[in-house]
Amino acid sequence: MSNYKTALVGLAFTALAALSPVSQATTTLTLSSWLPPSHFVNTDILQPWMQRVSEVTDGRVKIEVLPKPAGTPVRHWELARKGVADITWGNFTYEPERFRHIWFAELPMMGSNTEATSVALWRTYEKYLSENPAFSGVVMLGVGLLGGGQFHHPSKAVVSPGDLQGQKVRMGGPIQKRIIEDLGAVPVSAPGTRAYELLEGGVIDASLHGLESVVNFKLDGKLRYTTIVPNALYDATAFIVINERKFKTLSAEDQKAILEVSGEALSRAWGQVFDQQMAAAEKQLRANGHQFSDPNAELLAQIEAIRANMLQELQEVGPSIGVANYQEMVQFYEDQYKILSQ
Repeated sequence: MSNYKTALVGLAFTALAALSPVSQATTTLTLSSWLPPSHFVNTDILQPWMQRVSEVTDGRVKIEVLPKPAGTPVRHWELARKGVADITWGNFTYEPERFRHIWFAELPMMGSNTEATSVALWRTYEKYLSENPAFSGVVMLGVGLLGGGQFHHPSKAVVSPGDLQGQKVRMGGPIQKRIIEDLGAVPVSAPGTRAYELLEGGVIDASLHGLESVVNFKLDGKLRYTTIVPNALYDATAFIVINERKFKTLSAEDQKAILEVSGEALSRAWGQVFDQQMAAAEKQLRANGHQFSDPNAELLAQIEAIRANMLQELQEVGPSIGVANYQEMVQFYEDQYKILSQ
């Protein structure tokens, strides 16, 4: 009888321990970010989201940022897919051929409200691309746009096609390259962070950036003229992903909780932060005497023609990348953007 009672007491303590929050195992996920810790993507987007993940899982899942990036920015999709880091973020633009599915969101005049473009892209991904093999091996946690880019010049306003003829323009990615070439300028491929030295050395005459990059890369002393193309000259797309195998090791309860604070919610938060950054940058630039101009009708018509040609080419290539009707997908995105930006 004594042994029986002892066993019952032992079982009771075991049950209490199992119910205790202190005894519950904590899963720590690693996150690789290639920007400095003080950058707003880390402080204003990723860190608040990481805190929400901890809260909604009652501390069972925590995310820790690695002390240094697990690889170059270009490799961050693969780093998550292969499980080198559990969670990564990066730009689809860094692997353009792999992700031609997403190109439509980077074309001219697709939208300048970044909250709306980011949520529209999430909804489009969910409806048309979530089962596409190009995105396998990871679970998409969020997507976002970077706020739209424009022409920036150190010494003149770019308002007509003639203002661009023969000008050497820094850019990144095939869509920006195509825009510059079709407008009669000379593309120079380089990261935005190198724009200052390229301008200083006379390697480039102008550069493509979002307004926040002009300020955050400290280019406002060099690039004094900006041309505002309605709904942006171009944009860039970004992802936040987790390794699929790692995600599936979490309990069904925690998977559900994480997805509820990710997806559209995280994409919306991403867009809101970039909108804030763009608005603050424009306010600062205007206060400092920065010159803003509008493109004339001829330049606008040329940009619209480039957009139409690229959309037609994407429609033709759609079936080969698993998108049966690319035009339908683009129309859905544009419809969502109109609803969200009202």
